[in-house]
Amino acid sequence: MQDLIYIITLVSIGYLLGSLNTALIVSKLYGINIREHGSKTAGLTNTYRVMGKVAAFYVLLGDVLKGVIASVIGLAIGMFFFTDPFMHSVSLLAAGVGAIIGHNWPLYFNFKGGKGALTSFAVLCMADWKIGLICITIFILITLTTRYVSLATITATTIAAILSCLPVFDHTPYFSLLICVMALVIIIKHRSNIKRLLKGQENRISV
Repeated sequence: MQDLIYIITLVSIGYLLGSLNTALIVSKLYGINIREHGSKTAGLTNTYRVMGKVAAFYVLLGDVLKGVIASVIGLAIGMFFFTDPFMHSVSLLAAGVGAIIGHNWPLYFNFKGGKGALTSFAVLCMADWKIGLICITIFILITLTTRYVSLATITATTIAAILSCLPVFDHTPYFSLLICVMALVIIIKHRSNIKRLLKGQENRISV
């Protein structure tokens, strides 16, 4: 019962952190509402297109920090799931999931948030830096070669789900399921981007 209370508390803390939508906060500091410009999405790519590199950097930093801080809080609690040969920090995953939910459906912004990719990848890196590093590398390479951020995000997310299920990474089925659900949420959030990619109408970014 006490462990359940800890998990609920950690999910709640992560959710409150994740609800701090960095793109909306930064855009307000710039005197605009990011949802009224560009693609009208409160995320990194639209921030970059509308407000430039500096604003985009703040959004990137903020979205990553949400996932990292939530995960660190989870690690500090130190609840672990042990079963040979697996070991996972349940508290890290609980707080990380909360941060991802908060980013996608923020309490402070009428439950209308971003697509969750940056915060999700931050949590993934905290849980397994090897998979995280592989996925970030894939994301960067695809972004640089195609200039489609959405395609890079969808591909890296799919790879993360596949890698989490491979025995070589020694993860529990619970971890793999969590990463697969996270990937599914991100892909669903990108459904409009997928339609535009298929039609050849997706916008590229300048790099």
